[in-house]
Amino acid sequence: MHEYDVVIVGARCAGSPLATMLAQAGLEVCIVDQARFPSDTLSTHLVQSHGVAILERLGIRDTLLDLGAVEIDHISLINDDVRIDGEAEPGDLPALCVRRVTLDDVLVKAAEAAGAEVRTSTRVTGMLRDDGRMVGVETGDGPIRARLVVGADGMRSSVAEWVGAREYHVVPGGRMFAVAYFDGVSDSAGHLRIGRVGDNAFIAAPADGLYMAGVGISISESQTFMADRDGSFDRGLRAWPELADLVAGSTRVGPIRMITEWHSFFREAAGPGWALVGDAGHFKDFTPGQGISDALRQVDHLAPAIVAGLAGDLDADLRHWWSWRDDDAWDMYWFASDLGSPGASTPLETRMMRNVSNHPDGARDLIKVFDHQISPWELFSTRRLVLASMQALVDRPGRIGPTLREIVTSAKEQRRREKVRPASVEPLRLPVSIATV
Repeated sequence: MHEYDVVIVGARCAGSPLATMLAQAGLEVCIVDQARFPSDTLSTHLVQSHGVAILERLGIRDTLLDLGAVEIDHISLINDDVRIDGEAEPGDLPALCVRRVTLDDVLVKAAEAAGAEVRTSTRVTGMLRDDGRMVGVETGDGPIRARLVVGADGMRSSVAEWVGAREYHVVPGGRMFAVAYFDGVSDSAGHLRIGRVGDNAFIAAPADGLYMAGVGISISESQTFMADRDGSFDRGLRAWPELADLVAGSTRVGPIRMITEWHSFFREAAGPGWALVGDAGHFKDFTPGQGISDALRQVDHLAPAIVAGLAGDLDADLRHWWSWRDDDAWDMYWFASDLGSPGASTPLETRMMRNVSNHPDGARDLIKVFDHQISPWELFSTRRLVLASMQALVDRPGRIGPTLREIVTSAKEQRRREKVRPASVEPLRLPVSIATV
């Protein structure tokens, strides 16, 4: 039976780019997905500029733009009456907003063009094992043997279940997320809006000729929402008048898509003969729209680990990559959890956001946070937290007790996170032959 170097389960925004990089490096790669592409999936559709740089290196950025992907050069973060508006710096690579029915199809075609064998409409049913090591996968069309199995099959990864990958640093999902597309929205410029208004969270941006609007409501309200999905979604939009005005007079296209059961996690990312990448190994709150860029960022560092490992000590190189992934994802993981927490904004959160809004570099630094250029805690630093704490007590003197409790809880949580933070490691770098393609 033929043996590949790598078999990848899942052909979307983690699996296909990994297959492309590995095939360009000369490895024999087979990628398997039960979907037939083009195929849509629920997503925030955002690719931060560090992810766009990877798409450009893979040679598909211009293709995506030709197909209608929108360059995002303006971001607004709204927290009730606090607003932070930022624009990309001149010369910076803009972020992209692109529907997955477009993005994933282009990525699959790029993998095939690079020389990977792509098997769509193929269901993986289990793993092949030899003396405790994963040596391939079982499919409905027969076994596929490989020196390494990579699970890129999403948050509910079957590969993760089959290998028994443990979850850790788990955070329960606080909100359900509902997204819909609209045709005829007049504001088609590259403007990303992320909002927290009252009890609801929002994300909205243009993508591929349509306008994407998402509403996040507390998980505790999910049954009420589901009982009247259309009405509840419309009421959710009206809770943020700015977004409601944008889509007023437009036509909703297709159904309201929802995710109601989820949680944030890190999973064990590697073991004997296997690895997990993208949402299969790490999932965070979707409010800041980091998932696609996370997948591309992880793949960009996993590829050289695989190339080096197959020529040397694969398990050691994969463990090294796993440590890098945890360290790299750590700050954004907790920032996303805080940003997407259910309920209305607290006095301390509101004051922190107001101080950032009032700072001359606040908007620029916010863009850098979303693009992984600086840590969220450089923007929302301990010094700023202390200042905001004192100001919050003055802002709402009638809530001194709850605000003091929030300050103490916040400080304890920050200390806890730092105590369990993974050690920093340097990732393996892409060989020149891959990085310059």
